[in-house]
Amino acid sequence: MYTQAMDVGPKEERKALRSAEEAQLEQRFDERIDAGGLIEAKDWMPDHYRKTLVRQISQHAHSEIVGMLPEGNWVTRAPTLKRKTILLAKIQDEAGHGLYLYSAAETLGVSRDELLAALHSGKAKYSSIFNYPTLTWADVGVIGWLVDGAAIMNQVPLTRCSYAPYARAMVRICREESFHQRQGFDALNVMMREGTPAQRDMVQDAVNRWWWPSLMMFGPPDAESVHGTQSTRWGIKRISNDDLRQKFIDATAQQADVLGVSLPDPLLKWNEARGHYDFGPIDWAEFWRVVGGHGACNQERLAARVKAWDDGAWVREAALAHARKQHTKEQAA
Repeated sequence: MYTQAMDVGPKEERKALRSAEEAQLEQRFDERIDAGGLIEAKDWMPDHYRKTLVRQISQHAHSEIVGMLPEGNWVTRAPTLKRKTILLAKIQDEAGHGLYLYSAAETLGVSRDELLAALHSGKAKYSSIFNYPTLTWADVGVIGWLVDGAAIMNQVPLTRCSYAPYARAMVRICREESFHQRQGFDALNVMMREGTPAQRDMVQDAVNRWWWPSLMMFGPPDAESVHGTQSTRWGIKRISNDDLRQKFIDATAQQADVLGVSLPDPLLKWNEARGHYDFGPIDWAEFWRVVGGHGACNQERLAARVKAWDDGAWVREAALAHARKQHTKEQAA
């Protein structure tokens, strides 16, 4: 290596030495990952690791914020004061989750304005599940039970993510998501046990519409996952898409029996030999169609977020003006 460096000019020599140093840093990084160690914000990390985290954490943050919209549609129409209060608390939690995650992404050297600009332009993605409409009150319960249930399956392994700021944020988020899942199940259970036949039909209809999109939340099959292998190698992802999906189906099928609803999959059946439920094929063409911006509510959801950003400009400007004023006072004191 050093012999080669002697045969080139100063610019090439600096490049060779820099490459050698980066190779040593990457080796130490890999050794730490292999040993189960955590990476902090100020630690050296490969550029691709950083970019992968920015993509994943920002997508997660966007999903929490956009995810407030389907349920916010039902705050004024909740059937009782109790349900209204619970729903408001849940939506507030989701706003907090988005803020935790944007803060975690900012530790990687990207600004919140950049992250939101990517969302508003359509460049950044969020979970496809939030591009489906909430047609009835039962949809709110099913979102809690199925959508937040799937989110918990996805997110609990992230508490052991190799990037420490992300892992720490996920601890509190998962605790609150478990409340969201329980409140959804409880709302549906009340409708199924105490509701009218029409309300029970409403629950079944909501389950029929949300079941397959919930399974898509775990991402494409492992064989088609673009980032899965490398994310697993780096300790960002701990369990594969297919394994998480299977775990969710196994748990939810039993919960459906308790609720008294049927899951809309004629091929769903316990396989004693595998120790898991078998299930039917997922319509991945629909998944990619919604991800590509052609779902029922893609344009509506994005427009709502852009409008909220534009309408809140005066708040941001006022906060900055106040901060400048305080800074001037402190400088003069």
